[in-house]
Formats: sequence, structure tokens, C-alpha cells
Amino acid sequence: MNPKAIKILIHASTWFAPVLVPLVVYFLTPNSELKSLSLQAIIFHFVIWLLVSISIFFSFLLIGIPFLIVFGLMGLIIPIKGILRALQERPFRYPIVGAWFA
Repeated sequence: MNPKAIKILIHASTWFAPVLVPLVVYFLTPNSELKSLSLQAIIFHFVIWLLVSISIFFSFLLIGIPFLIVFGLMGLIIPIKGILRALQERPFRYPIVGAWFA
């Protein structure tokens, strides 16, 4: 499988296996760019999951509702942006964790 298709699969895994696919790619590929992207995806999914969970908890106090909307939209839009960048064969880093991995 070519790297472009694997990048698309990593980003699209948000909707069917957000941790499993990047984890499998991380351990099976020798490509350092794909390893970095899959590690970013795993950490991004965990961070978004944590932020959405905290926002759900605080939405009972009405404080978390705006955050829930923002983090929910981020969890949907960022992977779509990654898919589009992969289709154009342009580099992409997840916004929350991308700078941690060179």
C-alpha cells in the first residue's frame, strides 16, 4: 500500500477505529513519516476524547456546552483537513500535538 493511501486511512480512522488503525500502522511500517503521523493521530484522539468528556461533565453546569461544540467540531473537521492534505500530498500535523513530533 502506498504512503498516500495509508495517510488517508490514518485520518479516516477517526470514524471507525480511532486508535486501532494508527497503532497498527505505527508498529508495522518502517516509514518514519507514517510513524510520526500515526502517533500524532493517537495522541490527538485521546486528547479530544478527554476534552469532550470533560465538556460533557461540565455541560450539566452549562459551562461545558460551548466547549463541547468546539471540541466536537475539532474532532470532526481536523481529520477531514488531514485527508484533504493527504490527497494533495501536502504535509499535515495535528494542531494539538503536531509540534511535539519533528
